[in-house]
Parts: sequence; structure tokens; C-alpha cells
Amino acid sequence: MKGLKGQVLEVDLGTGASRRRSIPEELWRRFLGGAGMAARLFFEEADPRVDPLGPDNPLLVMLGPLAGSGVPGSSRFSICARSPLTGLWGESSCGGNLAVEMRAAGLDGVIVRGRAAEPVVLCLDDGRVELRPAGALWGLDTYQTVDALKPSLGPGREPKVLCIGQAGERLVRYAAVCHDKHDFAGRTGMGAVMGAKRLKAMVVRGSQPFEAHDPAALKALRLRLFAQIKESVPAESLKQMGTDSTMDLSMIIGDVPLKNYRLGEALEVSAAIGGPTMTERFLVKPDACLHCPIACRRVMKNDEPGPYQVETGPGPEYETCASFGALCMNSDAASLLKINEMCNRYGFDTITGGCTVAFAIDCVEQGILSRDEVDGLELGWGNAEAILALVHKIGLREGVGDLLAEGSREAARRIGRGAEALTAEVKGLELPMHDPRGSHGMGLAYMMSSRGACHNAHLMHPVEQGMASWPELGFAPDYQGQVDEGKAAAVKLAEDYGAPLAALCMCVFDNWTFKAGDPVEALNAVTGWGFSVQDYLQAGARIWLLRRALINLMGATAADDRLPAKVLTPTAEGGAVGSVPDTQKLLREYYELRGLDAQGRPTRETLAAAELADVAARLHGPA
Repeated sequence: MKGLKGQVLEVDLGTGASRRRSIPEELWRRFLGGAGMAARLFFEEADPRVDPLGPDNPLLVMLGPLAGSGVPGSSRFSICARSPLTGLWGESSCGGNLAVEMRAAGLDGVIVRGRAAEPVVLCLDDGRVELRPAGALWGLDTYQTVDALKPSLGPGREPKVLCIGQAGERLVRYAAVCHDKHDFAGRTGMGAVMGAKRLKAMVVRGSQPFEAHDPAALKALRLRLFAQIKESVPAESLKQMGTDSTMDLSMIIGDVPLKNYRLGEALEVSAAIGGPTMTERFLVKPDACLHCPIACRRVMKNDEPGPYQVETGPGPEYETCASFGALCMNSDAASLLKINEMCNRYGFDTITGGCTVAFAIDCVEQGILSRDEVDGLELGWGNAEAILALVHKIGLREGVGDLLAEGSREAARRIGRGAEALTAEVKGLELPMHDPRGSHGMGLAYMMSSRGACHNAHLMHPVEQGMASWPELGFAPDYQGQVDEGKAAAVKLAEDYGAPLAALCMCVFDNWTFKAGDPVEALNAVTGWGFSVQDYLQAGARIWLLRRALINLMGATAADDRLPAKVLTPTAEGGAVGSVPDTQKLLREYYELRGLDAQGRPTRETLAAAELADVAARLHGPA
């Protein structure tokens, strides 16, 4: 088998035992790898109702078949388990270069089971597997942990590190997993799963060469894709100003959420924290994941006088600037660098973190939480000092941070007094920083994403906002965001085309510059499978249906396919003034197209047509 090694390492932290396990090629062909294969292995081997923070919840770190191929955007990996934040399927994607290193170590993934008696580090050095004590590392932040572990494998090439900070150790339910300081698997709380297992880190080093089915075809494709990226306007914008380059335009079209979704426009905020300002004031240089010419990552520094000085290191992305900036009405750009650094060091998701802080500010403004209940902080819109104080409290679970570490849905449930109306989440996962009032297809995609509100489990975001188009698939060249007509079909297609990206572990930004058949061509050059675009879309639909069935088995029903009241209230100003998605129309049309029953489950016939008869038997009972 080319590209793939056909080997997954299983490690039981409770017993210390490990073994390499072969997975049949046919299973890879059906689920591709990454999040698709993780979902399949979880379905086969785990109880869907497993305690997310218990020893029986497997943690799956899975690669796509292109890792190591040099295809732009192919150096990502997926981390999956049952989510401690949502109670549903937990899935997070991360860039960097760990995937390439793990493939060079002869692996397509690692499955971690059990719980260690004391903190440990899992060391993978080519064929050698070792669990080492990590008591001396417990309590360190992610940056300190990476620095401590870089020399841990001795002479030779520097290894890659995957680790958690204090948030993961203290089971913040949206704790992230850090890879070499600059890359984070942020969403759904996979860092808390690592913390519950007392797995402080993984250290990986490998030396095996990558083997492709057709090296000449792969080389030619790489050269063409690099040329396409070089000519792409969105790619150039990302290179010049990072993901925050979209802040100003997004504000104009009603895409940026403000004041916990209370406002529709605040141009002074986007001007203060958008890409041009952040680049001019703080950029040291762009940075890139391995094999990616876009270089959307930001290396930044703040040496301006004041309380928010930051040494050279990872700068905030759009989602962080919007969640801790626009959503909280915080226009202090320097504070965002410090907030980003502390979220990174503690190791927690800045989307859920920023949304939960905005929720807390809203609760204070509405009189639901008193000043005493927020530890005496002057918690108000735009108060950067108080926002940063909450970041510290959440990361360490101190004071009110212990409550907010549960995420906004659970915090609201515990607070009561009408706090639930102030949350912005779907299925327990807080909305990313794209307001569905400005993009109705995005709203439907949020409702139907298996992990909760997600802007990357599909390709609706670039399609609906005109940043990318694949007319050869059937996408119209000019979608209007604030309409409902045709959006159900567009979202289903965007999911079927986007789900394989999560399985191939491909970056969505690189894919914006690709033609529809390019990832299929890459897959064939690497594996020799001979996929057509239709095969690729069918695999995407299969993976989507499997993940949907998984969350059904975990307790999700049609009642969970809904948007929060916050985004069903029209704004009085801005680019999306008066616009609200017609959720009933969208869901009715989507359910019919996707083949879901009234309870929100894929029907037996739908699953059978996707070659998922065993899933149908589990979900619906024997035929």
C-alpha cells in the first residue's frame, strides 16, 4: 500500500502495553483516513455513551493518506474522541508538521486508551515506543512543555511535540492540544481528554521515506498546485495579512459577530483589530505549515509600552481577534496578542473561550451575574484588562473561571435566571466567528455539523462569500448569502466535498485554490486507487452519514438541529440588517435531500445505499 503505512499504534496507558495494528486497505478506501477513519474505528470499538473523561474514551490521532507527499496543505492531522464539551463526536484538526513526522515513524495514527496512574509522555522514535514519567512537566504551560521535550529523544533530528497545558490538566472542557507552540487542535476539548488520561505529551521522530504510487504524476501535480496558489488572490491576501485579512470586508457584509451578537456593525472595531492594523503594528514575519506556500500563520511581537507586551511568537488568527475582540467589543489590538498568548500557553480553544467570556459579559450587563459572582472584576464590553483576567481564571479553573471552564451552555444551565438565552452554541459547541444572519447556508451548516457549530466541516464559507467556486461540481459562481433558496442542496454538496478534506487532513485554504478534481488527483497519485470525483463525493457522504449516526447514538436528535435565539434576532444595522435564516425551510429541504427521518437519523435505506449496513443495524436495530 503506497502513501499509507497501513499501521496504527495502540497504546494502553493503564497497562503500559502497546502494539502495532494493521487496518485493511479496503477500510482506508471507504473512509480515507483522518477524521473519517477515526469515526469508523470509534464506531467499531467504543461505546458511544462512554464517559468523555473516563479511561474508556479512546483518543485517536489520525493522519490522512497525503501526509508526507508534499502536496500543499496536506500536513495536517485529526484528533478525535467523544467530546467532554458537547458529549457528542469530538473532532479537531491541526496543522504544522507532526503528521509528516508520524508518517516517517511508520504510522498512520495512534489510538490511546486507558488512564495512566501518573502523568506520562508517549515517545515514538521510529520503531521504538516508550512511556516516560511526566511528573516534572505537570503544571507547565504548553510553551514550556515544548521547550522541555524538544531535546528528549537525544542526538539526531529534533522531534515534534504534541502537548497540553494547565487547561488540559485541569479538565477545562474546551482545552486544546498544542503542537510545537504555533499549531493547535482547538475545538471540542481534546486537550481535556488527554488531561483525563494523564497524557501530558507525545513526542514523535521518524526517518522512513514517503512512497507514492506514481511519483512523477505527484511531482507534476505539486508544481501545478504551487503555481495555482501563487496566482490566487485569496491566497496572497492570507500570506500578506493572515486570516485576519478578512476582518474589514467581513464586517461590511455582516459576517463578524459583535457584542455577543447584539450589533450588526462597528467599523471602528474592525479597523482597530483587522489585518492591516495588526500587520503594521505587530508582524515580525509570516509563517507556514510544512509544504504550504500560503504562509497564513503570523509571527508577531509587541514591544509597545504597556501591560500587553509579548515576545516574538505566534500571533492571533481571525477567530481569536473576532472572539476576544469584536464579540467582546474589545478594540485594544495589543491586548489580543497577550490574550492569544495566554490562551495558547494554558492551552484552550479561543473560539469557545471568547464566546464564553462574551456570554459572561452579557450576563453581567443584563443583571444575571453580579460583580461579586465574577470575583469583583469590572466585567464590561471592551474592558481588555478584565477579559485577560478571565482568561487566567479559566486556564487555571480559579474562581468564576471554574464555572466558565465548563463552556457557555453548561455555565448557563448552572446559572439559570435566563442565562440560557445569552448563549450562542449549537449542540454545545460555540459558534465560530461567522454570523449566519449574513450567510444563511452557513447557518444550516452550523445546524447540521456533527461536532456542533463548525465553519470548516464543509466548504460553504468560501462558496457563499465568493472566495472560491467549483462550478464543475455544480456550485453556482455567485451565491447570495442572505437568501435561503437553494441553500439546502448547496450545503449538502459542500459537506460531501468538504468531509473528504477532513479525512485527507487537508487545509481548506489551499483547497480554495484547487480545481474540484485536484485532491482526487493527489489521492490517486499517492495511493493508486483510481478514484473519480464521484467516488470522492460518495466517500464524503459516507463519512458524513457515519458521523451523523454516531452523534445519534450519543443522544443527538432533530431537536438539536437548531440555531440559538441570538442569531435568529435580526440586527438593526450593518450588512445583514433584517436578515434571519428561515431554519424551518432549510431543515425541511435538507432532511429530504440527505435522507434523514423525523428524528434526525439517517434512514436505514440511506445508510444501506452508502454501504453502511452495520451502522443501520446499530442505529435502527436488525432489519
